Amino acid sequence: MRALEFAEIEAAHAAAGRLYHEFLREPSLSVGLYVLPAGGTDPQSPHDQDEVYYVLRGHGQISVAGETRAVGPGSVVFVGTRVEHRFSDITEELALLVFFAPAEAEG
Repeated sequence: MRALEFAEIEAAHAAAGRLYHEFLREPSLSVGLYVLPAGGTDPQSPHDQDEVYYVLRGHGQISVAGETRAVGPGSVVFVGTRVEHRFSDITEELALLVFFAPAEAEG
């Protein structure tokens, strides 16, 4: 078993100094914390894995393959492999759990 406390995950994210911090990796799955500041821009590009976003806190919008919708705490968004997607109009810092399956390519 691997059990983590969210306070430890947030501390590791802050110490890493990047928008995305992976905290769990297995061949079939990787999980990270992605934090985008209010007014910030989302620099990501499509991934080679399916992914699921779970919004922990904050508000903004996400566009997936040309469709846009508002997201906030409790929102869950699936994005398929290599599908264009981006968060925008971030009015309150977005903190997201990101699940990649299989594990995101390292790099």
